[in-house]
Amino acid sequence: MKIKFTNHPLQSKIWAEFREAWGNEVLKTKYGYITIHHIPFTKYKLGMFIKGPKPSAQMIKELKNLGTKENLVFVKLEPNVQKDDRLIKLLKNAGAVSGKTLFTPTTFWIDLTKSEEELLKSFTPKTRYNIRLAQKHGVVVKEDNSDKAFEIYLELVRETVQRQGFYAHTEKYHKLMWEYLRTKEIKNKRTPIAHLLTATYQGDVIATWILFAYGGFLYYPYGASSGLHKDIMANNLIMWEAIRFGKKLGLKTFDLWGREPGKGFTRFKEGYNPKVIEFLGTWDLPTSSFYWPYRILETLRWKLLRIKSKLIKPKF
Repeated sequence: MKIKFTNHPLQSKIWAEFREAWGNEVLKTKYGYITIHHIPFTKYKLGMFIKGPKPSAQMIKELKNLGTKENLVFVKLEPNVQKDDRLIKLLKNAGAVSGKTLFTPTTFWIDLTKSEEELLKSFTPKTRYNIRLAQKHGVVVKEDNSDKAFEIYLELVRETVQRQGFYAHTEKYHKLMWEYLRTKEIKNKRTPIAHLLTATYQGDVIATWILFAYGGFLYYPYGASSGLHKDIMANNLIMWEAIRFGKKLGLKTFDLWGREPGKGFTRFKEGYNPKVIEFLGTWDLPTSSFYWPYRILETLRWKLLRIKSKLIKPKF
């Protein structure tokens, strides 16, 4: 697969509007959008420049000046760029240090320019079997962007969070995201970024995925499923239909939105023979003398959150 990076939906104008509606201050620069996060009870703020362009010496210089002007402790950079030793050297020479990740440093890509036959042939035998099994059981996958389908999606997210015990964005966050990336785009007569796929079995929706279509890419940021009927492999079929959906839209690449080696869902994704893509990584560009004290406090905060997660069940 020829690797070609593009603008990311998290750097789109509508995403910036969504983040502002969510309560973040958003700074628009000539390089992209930076979300600003205030540190409670202090004058300090953090800048998050996520999925931006390839760093340059001029960009770094201007970000440092911006950080000083806006009273930022640092600007966190997670460029939508493949790992490059020359760029890493540039960042280190500018004083950037490796930071706590927001997105995983690697992801999976599936080449949507291949034929369906080529793609199916490349999947593992177990994955192909599971797709056929779901089809045999009569699972139906379709795009359904109705209010009813979205409410079912929210119900399944809530169920998944309770069942698996992980922290997710709140229901309010999901509703606002959908309002902007789907509803507002349609009202403004623009092609929407967000799409909802549902998998139905015996009249019940048992799996739902939200997909983003942007800049020639299909992305899979959110999904949820019922704890019932797990043996009919609906998620295997919904992944295959998502691939076919991306091809119908004329998109070139399916980004599976992250990779965590050893995790069950990563092994699920591996069954579709995706290519591993390694990004430039996460870099903090300090713009205040408070940076290292902040890092110490941040480490303590995450330790407390991990303890809390073991004692208190996550809620949606």
